[in-house]
Amino acid sequence: MEVQSARFIKSYGEYTQMSFEQRPEFAFIGRSNVGKSSLINMLCNNKYLAKTSSTPGKTKLINQFLINDKWNLVDLPGYGYARVSKDDKKQFDNLITNYIIKRENLYCLFVLIDSRLEPQKIDVDFINKCGSSGIPICLVYTKIDKDKGKLVDKNVEAMCIELKKTWENLPTYLLTSAEKGDGKKELLKNIENALKISM
Repeated sequence: MEVQSARFIKSYGEYTQMSFEQRPEFAFIGRSNVGKSSLINMLCNNKYLAKTSSTPGKTKLINQFLINDKWNLVDLPGYGYARVSKDDKKQFDNLITNYIIKRENLYCLFVLIDSRLEPQKIDVDFINKCGSSGIPICLVYTKIDKDKGKLVDKNVEAMCIELKKTWENLPTYLLTSAEKGDGKKELLKNIENALKISM
C-alpha cells in the first residue's frame, strides 16, 4: 500500500468529542521524544503533516488524519512527560486511556519505542496495560539509524525477554527509521493486512 493522500481532520481535547465512524482507525503513541511525529510524516510522505518539535510533549491533543479517503490515522499524546504538573499528567493519561479502550473502530495501536534504549519501565507498563485490556498493538522501534554496533538487536531482545514475563504470545514488532525510511513498507503492509481482514 502507498499513501496517496493524507488530510488533517481535527484535533480533540476529549475522546467523547470524536464522532463514531465505521472507518478503520490506526493510532500511534509512544514515550515523549520517541520520534512519533517524524515517523507519521515519513509514512504519509509529508514532512509537515504532524507537527515535530525539539521540545518533548508537543502533541497534547488527539490529532486525526484521513488517509487515502479510506482509513484514519490518529496521533496520540505521548506518555511519560517530564515537565508537566501532576494534574496535567493525569489529564493526559485519562485522555489516552479513554481513547484506546473505548474507541470501537481502533484496529491497531502502534506503540513506539526508542531502539537506542534498554527496556524502559514506562514502556513495559504501558504495553502490559494494553495487553491486559485486550488492545490490539504492534511495537514499532524507532531511530534504528542511530544504532552503534548491535545495540538495536540487544535492546529488542531485552524487551522480548521482559515482556515474556507477562505475555504468552508476544506482540508483533517492526524496526523503523524516519530519517532513512526503514520499515515504511513493513508498517504500511501491516495496516494493509488489517484492512483486508476487516473487509
